[in-house]
Amino acid sequence: MQKLILSWSGGKDCALALYELQRQPEHKVAGLLTTITKDYDRISMHGVRRTLLEEQAASLGIPLIKIFLPTKCTNEIYEQAMSITMLELKEKGIDTIAFGDIYLEDLRAYREKNLAKAEMKAVFPLWKRDSKEIIATFLSLGFKAITSTVDSKKLGADFCGREINEEFIAALPKDVDPCGENGEFHTFCYAGPIFKSPVKFTIGEKVLRDGFWYCDLIH
Repeated sequence: MQKLILSWSGGKDCALALYELQRQPEHKVAGLLTTITKDYDRISMHGVRRTLLEEQAASLGIPLIKIFLPTKCTNEIYEQAMSITMLELKEKGIDTIAFGDIYLEDLRAYREKNLAKAEMKAVFPLWKRDSKEIIATFLSLGFKAITSTVDSKKLGADFCGREINEEFIAALPKDVDPCGENGEFHTFCYAGPIFKSPVKFTIGEKVLRDGFWYCDLIH
């Protein structure tokens, strides 16, 4: 059995990727790797509080590996932080990172290139699956998620802080990927078959920052 680490944003795609990996006897997910914006104490890009992330990991029963990044994080700073973490994982005998990416070729190439520098490799459990099929599978399995961030250029504020369900998917504009693969929206997955119990939270205020709507999910 191969131990690997899953790149974890707390959202629906990585949750489904974890579900798929746990069904594969050749893999064991030994940790969840999350980047956190240090000044906000929230998951990078998704804007979810670290305390909710920790509750999520506790319900999943998998250790968290947290990388803290500055607010104005350049690629150089990000890659340096990741490089240090990859070397630490290699010393523990782990050489594989899994990602929930679906079809962005340039992103996959970027991840594989950076891992290759540390003599590590990547796996992509959801790769090239149809986005509509992925979100339909996610819902049919009983997963539950809420949007934490939406791109204001693609979606209105009313899509932020909204439950992911069939009504949500049907209301998306035609140019928005059903999984938000192009960054149109990000989510927080709080319940489903991989969780021991649902992660509890309340919905707070919405704010517009740097072109993105953020919904505060309060622990």
